[in-house]
Amino acid sequence: MNFEFSEELQQVRAEARAFLKANAAGSARRALEGNTGFDRGLWDQIAALGWVGAAIPEEYGGIGLGAEGLCVLADEIGASLAAVPFSSTAYIGAPALLAYGSEAQKAAYLPRIAAGEQIFCLALSEGNGAPRDAAVRTEVRGGKVYGSKIPVIDGAIAHTAIVVAREAGEIGLYLVDLNAVGVTRETLESIDPARDTSRLVFDGAVGEKLPGAVGFSAVQLLLDRAAIPMAFEQIGGAQAALEMARDYALGRQAFGRAIASFQAIKHKLADVYVAIELARSNAYFGAWALQADAPELTEAASASRVAAIAAYEMASAENIQTHGGMGFTWEFDCHLYYRRAKHLSLALGAAPYWKDRLISAVEQRNAA
Repeated sequence: MNFEFSEELQQVRAEARAFLKANAAGSARRALEGNTGFDRGLWDQIAALGWVGAAIPEEYGGIGLGAEGLCVLADEIGASLAAVPFSSTAYIGAPALLAYGSEAQKAAYLPRIAAGEQIFCLALSEGNGAPRDAAVRTEVRGGKVYGSKIPVIDGAIAHTAIVVAREAGEIGLYLVDLNAVGVTRETLESIDPARDTSRLVFDGAVGEKLPGAVGFSAVQLLLDRAAIPMAFEQIGGAQAALEMARDYALGRQAFGRAIASFQAIKHKLADVYVAIELARSNAYFGAWALQADAPELTEAASASRVAAIAAYEMASAENIQTHGGMGFTWEFDCHLYYRRAKHLSLALGAAPYWKDRLISAVEQRNAA
């Protein structure tokens, strides 16, 4: 079985890499130092290229690259550290509407998402703990949403939230206009200010139900689908951190030779390489499962997520160590990858949640 991407997607990758190299350099640092939450100029450029609508069918204004095309773009965005709300909108917003929205909702929202005019966020978490049914206390009464969500990635910059809430005891997904009456937003301090993290409070905000989302299983499936492009974004960042460490080690001299010649550095970078390749193998399986809507989707998504979290955290930490004292300074970009690795490790649920999902999926497969 060949898990390599097609020639068309390889060309998409090359073009995306060239564009981001020319336009995304310094994006994370600008957003972090300016405390803006994202890079508006870069977002508009990405939208103009059609990337936000990569997995949206052409009938709704997308470019129809499918799930695999989205994963390719996610990989390159992760490598560039682009400070854009791509994951919230392209991994979650568009797929939620495609999977659970009515035809009227798809026609209303998807073309605007594809054009970059609508930024989405997922309002799921209500504090510490893994995503689970019992943790959802936000309620819908009379078509209006009441409750508090924290943390919400891109909550302060999004136009629309997909809110996980309970109506008459049943979990569902609701679209809420974040600029409407009944919504309060508060930007929170986080380890990666280049990606907005906020608290959203709903006090009678109008909620529009996604009719196809019934029960917490719909939320879990949405997370499974988002976990795979998220894994590619993490792998892209991990690979970039490894290459940064390699290049520094080749150029840094100690005791008359490059530090890359020392076994301690060789072994460190080799371990990172192995972790990334393991994560990449899982992510490629995940991309196939996502594109094919395969029965193995939950297992593939969970394995992708667990391996990608471990690889990015390891690569970003070892990048700092390889740089030595310089790696801890503000002037070097090592800390930007470390910040993003920590940020993404908690998005969509932390590693223990995905390990439990993986174990459950394997047990169910073996019992079948």
